[in-house]
Amino acid sequence: MGGFSLPKIKIPSPKQRAGKKGQLCIGLDIGSHAIKICQMADTGKGYRLLSLGSAVLPPGAVEEGTLQDPEVVARTIAALIKNLKIKDKRVAISVSGYSVIVKKINLSVMDDQELDNYIHSEAGQYIPFDLEDVYLDYQNLKTQTPGNDRTDVMLVAAKKEVVDGFLTMLASAGLRIEVVDVDGFALENIYEANYSLSENVALVDIGASKMSINIISRGVSVLARDVVVGSRQLTEQIQHRFGLEFEEAEALKIGRLPAEEKHQELEQIFTTTCTQWALELKKAIDLFYSNHPGATLGKIALSGGGTRVKGLERFFSEETGITVEIFNPFAKIATDPGKIDTMYLRYVAPEMVIATGLATRPTVL
Repeated sequence: MGGFSLPKIKIPSPKQRAGKKGQLCIGLDIGSHAIKICQMADTGKGYRLLSLGSAVLPPGAVEEGTLQDPEVVARTIAALIKNLKIKDKRVAISVSGYSVIVKKINLSVMDDQELDNYIHSEAGQYIPFDLEDVYLDYQNLKTQTPGNDRTDVMLVAAKKEVVDGFLTMLASAGLRIEVVDVDGFALENIYEANYSLSENVALVDIGASKMSINIISRGVSVLARDVVVGSRQLTEQIQHRFGLEFEEAEALKIGRLPAEEKHQELEQIFTTTCTQWALELKKAIDLFYSNHPGATLGKIALSGGGTRVKGLERFFSEETGITVEIFNPFAKIATDPGKIDTMYLRYVAPEMVIATGLATRPTVL
């Protein structure tokens, strides 16, 4: 999917990835729990991983996709960039949460200029924000068929104050934004780089404070949404239930500390919260089925920090009746075990999916 058209920056279509060999943006995923960075090169025959890493943010620095403490975030990013010895300053980021609207609309087939005029004059009926307050972008999915002169268009709007906040913050860290994407579309791009699009798939990324869902049908995104639920819910509930520090509750959540006598209560917390996640996922799947009668989902590809929750993969499969697998963004990416430890890469892979998807974006300037 296309990124937002920021002032004076032309964002290429994701299908226009071919360009100068190796000229890709640094993928920068700014989450509410951590910063994730991925750098890759385009070899002409595929992608090669150059560098990746992450750094935990203080609680509250980023909330629901919005900067709360830009100075702390800028310092964390700058330190991580320095530690990874990355010299390039051109980055691709993504936005999510309440500040972003992604909507698929069905329109009569128009030529490019007619469509552009229509979107910019009529988008107000589809976007619940004042158009002067948002960056607006769209992509014609070209779903028309012989005898059907209508096509689907994916419309995306993001609040300027949020995007501009990231622009200013990253400029203070010595970086330049070239692409602003949406989490769900970053998932789509890296999935396409690693897996076959022959079957319909639901891409589900569970971060600390939100769940991104992107359903791909016949190689095209047909449903993309963010839900404000995430793995931090579990940590906070464990913390409050047992009176623990955040780090200890986090260790209990992912099984780094044994549950022992807390096992039964932990299981209750997990079941209640993960059932909520499953309900949100099933809502999206039901909407997909209602809009695509007779279609089937081949699998759910699960990523994000939520994959650390033991048994979540099986739980989602049982709740939805669909095969669930952990999304590996490096399945077909060339790596050098001498530079990046294979065990480390396998461990962090599910959390690096969005950063890796952003790292597939060609530089523009």
